[in-house]
Order: sequence, then structure tokens, then C-alpha cells
Amino acid sequence: MVDDGPGSPAPGGDDLPDIVDVVMEMGHSLTEVPSPSPLPAHLENLAGRARDYVEAASSANTRRAYASDWRHFSSWCRRQGLEMLAPDPQVVGLYIAACASGAVTGNKNANAVSTIERRLSSLAWNYAQRGQPLDRKDRHIATVMAGIRNKHAAPLRQKEAVLLEDIIAMLETLDRGTLRGLRDRAMLLLGFAGGLRRSEIVALDVGRDQTEDGRGWIEILDKGMLVSLRGKTGWREVEVGRGSSDATCPVVAVQTWLKLARIAHGPLFRRVTGQGKAVGADRLNDQEVARLVKRTALAAGVRGDLSEGERAKLFAGHSLRAGLASSAEVDERYVQKQLGHTSAEMTRRYQRRRDRFRVNLTKASGL
Repeated sequence: MVDDGPGSPAPGGDDLPDIVDVVMEMGHSLTEVPSPSPLPAHLENLAGRARDYVEAASSANTRRAYASDWRHFSSWCRRQGLEMLAPDPQVVGLYIAACASGAVTGNKNANAVSTIERRLSSLAWNYAQRGQPLDRKDRHIATVMAGIRNKHAAPLRQKEAVLLEDIIAMLETLDRGTLRGLRDRAMLLLGFAGGLRRSEIVALDVGRDQTEDGRGWIEILDKGMLVSLRGKTGWREVEVGRGSSDATCPVVAVQTWLKLARIAHGPLFRRVTGQGKAVGADRLNDQEVARLVKRTALAAGVRGDLSEGERAKLFAGHSLRAGLASSAEVDERYVQKQLGHTSAEMTRRYQRRRDRFRVNLTKASGL
């Protein structure tokens, strides 16, 4: 959704005039948050460290999303003639209602429920950083949000799992004679065998404590590769064993990429530049993983029974995690550990090919 800047016309603003008038008449005064007092000189360095730790508390993607959502909210408030710097549950309730009804933009595109929930979380986080907590349980927010869920919530749309035969076909679409092809093979195989998120794949370094933005590293051992990851709930280790064939072994694929790309330090997966003949220093964006999965799945003809447009919507980075969960014929608890899930129920959501009718309660009841 495009964010209109200050002074932009108010598309959709006429959809909620009565409610806005009521809020304004109630005399709410949303005042600007006072600036903090200057710190003594000897504490400036410590304040800088504190700011660094605040940034480390969340990922760069999360911070970008929070900033984008705050701009979206601020723009809407300006168009409605409302202040936004102090948390007012009534104003926030109006905002999420506008998001759900499509009144925020001129083209009337309503936000999905998941998007509105994310925007609400972003507002709560931004207000908390200003020392003014937003009460999400206030009836002006909670009741409106409950109504939005009841009226607009749709079943969860899951990405298609890429299974073993799909991965093999996808690998065949890549050129083994190029650095880009070798890198992409390593990303697909490691993402699949490790059940990794796209953000986890690109956040890996070659070794421990090598970069400031890295969120994990690899260690290649005789029997496989140990992947250490830092997530929202702390550190976890993922064991990626060697495959039965070098052609499909994730460890061999990563070793080959590192050797031919001449990477010994820093980000594991990087951009290939210079017409595919040189490797850059910067790590890939996680969107590159999603595009890789989509591109190779389409090229390999995965789900060829569907139209091109339908197939394009099915595949993304999560297809790798779902593929491992659906393909691994092992006890469910091992899959749960590999994916880093805290509950078996979450793991089952990823198992697209499981036998849903293994237990037939209809027959068991005597029918």
C-alpha cells in the first residue's frame, strides 16, 4: 500500500466523518512527547551502546516493518486532522476500522486481517518506545478488532511444500557451471534439509562472531553440518546430515560453493556480480530465497496441473520448511526439533502430505 505524504488529499476520508467528528468533539488532546533531558557527557558513550542493544532486540526486517506501519498510521491521522503522538484507543480503533474497510486508500483496497494485526502490533511497539503504552485491551480497540476478525478473517493460506522429487527437479534447472548456480543449489539444499526460514538462510556466516549483522553460522563436521541460529526465543542448533549422494548432499553443495567462490570469512550467501564471475561482499536479502524457490519450482514444472498464475502464488521460502516436514519419514518429534517449533501442533501445520484419515472415528463409532 502506498503511503501518502503530508498534505496529500484524503482519499476515503469521507467514509468516517461522523466518527471522526465525535472523537474531535470529545476534546482529546494528543500532545507531543517531550524530548528527554540531555545526558551528562560521560554517559553519551553508554547511551550509544544502549541504542545498539535496542536495535539488536529485533531484526532489521522487523524494524523496517514497524517504521513503515508508523508512517502509514501517521499519514492517515494527518489526513483526518488527528494528532498521533499520544496513544488514544479511540483513534487507533478508527484507524484499524479504516484499514479493514479500505478507507485508508483511494482505491478501496482493504487490508487483510493479518496485516491489520501487524499494524496494531507496530503501533503498540512504537508507542512503547515513546514511554506511552497503548492499551490494546481497551474496548475501542479490542472490540473493533474482534469484529474485524469475525467478519473478514479467512482460512490460513499455506505455501505449497516442495517435496524430495520437486527439489531434485528444481536443482536440475540450475547451471552447475556458474557461481550463481552453485550458490543457489547450496541455498535450496540447505534450506530444505535444515528446514530453515528464508531469513535464517541468508543470515548465516561461515564462522562464529564474524559479522555484526549475522544471526548464525555453520560448522562442517565429518558426519554433517551443524548450524547455529539465533532466533526470537534464543539460540538453537540444527543438525544437517550428509546425503546419500553427493549430487543432492547439502553439505557437499555448501562446501563446493565456499571453495569455488573463495569464501572463508563473513556472510555465507552473497550476491554474484560481474556477469556471474565475481562474488560480492554483502549478504543476500531474504527475498532472494523466496524468488529462487518460486523461479526454480516454476521452471521445473512443479504442480504442472495448475495454471501459471496459480502456480506462481503457491511457492515461496516457506515451501522448503514445509517440504522437509512433509517428506521426512521419521518420528514427528525429530521434525519438530529441526524446525524449532515449541509445539507438535505447529509442526503438523507444515506437514502437507500427512495421512489425515489414518484414524477413522466414523468407522470406530460403528457407522
